[in-house]
Amino acid sequence: MKVVTRFAPSPTGFLHVGNVRTALISWLFARSAGGKFILRVDDTDAERSEARYVDAIKRDLEWLGLEWDELFFQSKRLEKYEEAKEKLIGSGRLYPCYETQEELALKKKNLLSRNLPPIYDRASLRLTATQKEQYEKQGVMPHWRFLISDSAISWNDGIRGLMNFAPSNLSDPVLIRADGSMTYTLASVVDDIEFGITNIIRGEDHLSNSAVHIQIFEALNAKSPDLAHLSLLTSKDQEISKRLGGFDIYSLHQAGIEPMAINSFLAKIGTSDAIYPYQNMQDLIKSFTLSKLGKSPSNYEQAELERLNAKLIHAMPYEIAKNRFKSESLEDVGAEFWEVAKYNVKTLQEINLWWRICNTVSEPTAINYELTKQAATVLPKEPWDINTWSTWIEEVKKITKKSGKELFMPIRKALTGLDSGPELKTLLILLGYEKTFARLNGRSTQSSTQSAEALCQVK
Repeated sequence: MKVVTRFAPSPTGFLHVGNVRTALISWLFARSAGGKFILRVDDTDAERSEARYVDAIKRDLEWLGLEWDELFFQSKRLEKYEEAKEKLIGSGRLYPCYETQEELALKKKNLLSRNLPPIYDRASLRLTATQKEQYEKQGVMPHWRFLISDSAISWNDGIRGLMNFAPSNLSDPVLIRADGSMTYTLASVVDDIEFGITNIIRGEDHLSNSAVHIQIFEALNAKSPDLAHLSLLTSKDQEISKRLGGFDIYSLHQAGIEPMAINSFLAKIGTSDAIYPYQNMQDLIKSFTLSKLGKSPSNYEQAELERLNAKLIHAMPYEIAKNRFKSESLEDVGAEFWEVAKYNVKTLQEINLWWRICNTVSEPTAINYELTKQAATVLPKEPWDINTWSTWIEEVKKITKKSGKELFMPIRKALTGLDSGPELKTLLILLGYEKTFARLNGRSTQSSTQSAEALCQVK
């Protein structure tokens, strides 16, 4: 049987690292088995669902490289859910309840005060037809609960091993609200049946939901897909949620984090594998095995992701980088420039600064040209390497009798036009002798007839 997985976000907020990790693991599982990955938009909550979040979900998944084979919206399938609802009513597994939200809250409070689990008491099952009719004459519309059977619930979880749930510890869930709208539960099961989902991978916070879902599958004469429950991501700083900023994928994108850094990081935290900066999804697929994922909570630290991003940049071949330069308006960056500069940046965006310094220098102020011109007189001839800076600067110290800030700040301003920026020992190699000599003497090296690559040719 061909493997089919799905990712089912609700368009009520932006994707964050927690739910993207679920999408990624589901995608990797499908692709590693040569299977199919479906994107299902759970948009039955009309009040909270927004088109902008649908667009954002698709944008972020595409940016990460998590392409889907099929896309559908639950809001377009309401008739299917109604059919399932009527089937469950007909079999006696869906029953009407008439308690108000206030009454249910009072029951829950009473149970908790006695240290009892807040399980629904099934009082509505004891109502007579007359009593139900009276409620409805009073304008009280029922909500509908799924009747959990006494059959033991168990499954072999793909991550957590054998799972057992006692039905007596589960509360009959509401599948249909009093306003007639459906909760996530019934629609999800109906979709999983019709789209032939073979494997459901989701967070461990869905464990009790899964126990209920198994019985709903059976009530609809279907077999439950294989289940696997991921440990949740935790953060020492704050809760990971789509309602809080900082963890969303778009913010990471804007901050210059590479999609493969995110994929590499989220695929490996919580496993025994080393966290390694994979350059492409194919290599990540080859390294993936669901059984490597552990049960313990996985700690998400953005600083660790940023360090991994830097490693990815440092290891990135020019052939990959040049495809990204278009989006950064850096089409003229050549292979030699990249190979020198990449080890000095943490994000691809930072190459902009290096390129700009090499090609355009803003007019600096308060430069001690007396000092920099002296420095130019002892500038060594090329070829240059990473040791050229230290050799040269020692000579400059001798002839100027300057050191520290008095020495370095005028040279930095003359070469870059900035008070701070890239490390000068590396930048010197990229500038080359002619440009460095000219800037130390206060002369422009810009030429409208020269290409950007020629202006910053690596010597």
